[in-house]
Amino acid sequence: MKKVTLSLLICLGLAQSGFSQKKDYQINAVAFYNLENLFDTEDDPKKFDEEFTPNGANHYTEAIYAKKLLNMSRVLSEIAVEKIPDGPALIGVAEIENERVLQDLLKQPKLKDRGWKIVHFESPDARGVDVGMFYNPKYFKVLDAEALFVDIVENGKQQYTRDILHVTGLLGGDTVSVFVNHWPSRSGGEAASAWKRKKAAAICKAIIDKKVAENPNAKVILMGDLNDDPVSPSVAEVLGAVGDKDKVKQGGMFNPWMSFFKKGIGTLGYGDSWNLFDQIVISYGFVNPQNAGWHFYKAEIFKPSYLISNFGRFKGYPHRSFSNGVWIDGYSDHFPTYIYLIKENK
Repeated sequence: MKKVTLSLLICLGLAQSGFSQKKDYQINAVAFYNLENLFDTEDDPKKFDEEFTPNGANHYTEAIYAKKLLNMSRVLSEIAVEKIPDGPALIGVAEIENERVLQDLLKQPKLKDRGWKIVHFESPDARGVDVGMFYNPKYFKVLDAEALFVDIVENGKQQYTRDILHVTGLLGGDTVSVFVNHWPSRSGGEAASAWKRKKAAAICKAIIDKKVAENPNAKVILMGDLNDDPVSPSVAEVLGAVGDKDKVKQGGMFNPWMSFFKKGIGTLGYGDSWNLFDQIVISYGFVNPQNAGWHFYKAEIFKPSYLISNFGRFKGYPHRSFSNGVWIDGYSDHFPTYIYLIKENK
């Protein structure tokens, strides 16, 4: 675990966060990235994945798949390395077809020496996309993992969306519960589909409440493409996530992305406006100054210049992989997000 020296503490400005400059800290990061349809090229008869095959609508060849992996690995390899050479301890990912694509991703030159491991379960999502998690075993030890089914029934018909990945593990000695999400889309309209995202949020909240009842300072990280903004009912009401960490009460959640959103900053763009769907929300245990172990330091959106489109109708937005079914050698239609955590060395 990287130790933060006095000089780095001054650069980080931790004194302004209430942490003494005279102390020594460790630093780590947790990230999330929607990989925008990271499919392999094979047609799985159990999934609606035909458009991501060589003969499909996107003409998704092995060459394109190889370049997509290379592009994704570049992004993942650079997140948080300005402070942590090993990168984040945990990275949640969404819009991946299966475990194979995650394995292929870790074989890329920029990631193959990181030693990252994978947590993944196959979801029932009709399109065949799942969520997953990379972790660095030097910093995080998995104790338990499960897939949580999101039971959506509309007009008497079962709908199949992404499972929620729930992982419990040890992060530098702290027991941490992690939820990786890709909540139901806004298909059919934001308001008309809001109940689906509320249901997904409620599944997480029920487990979080149980953990907090056992330990008021329980450390929980909820991340993902929520298909909702920080002010949306699923996040602000169901999760009860607030944007001011000083106002987070015992049992509550802190959402550092609220301030970003209120300034008009987002992680994906659509129709001349920004949304901030890619969030990492944390429990009271990470912001209670009286609690030992890891504490929240700051939140960042990773958006180097190469991740931003320079032309066309997506100018200024994330440089996506495809436009109208044509490969444009991009990355994702979402920016990654990450948070830094710090821990005092005793």
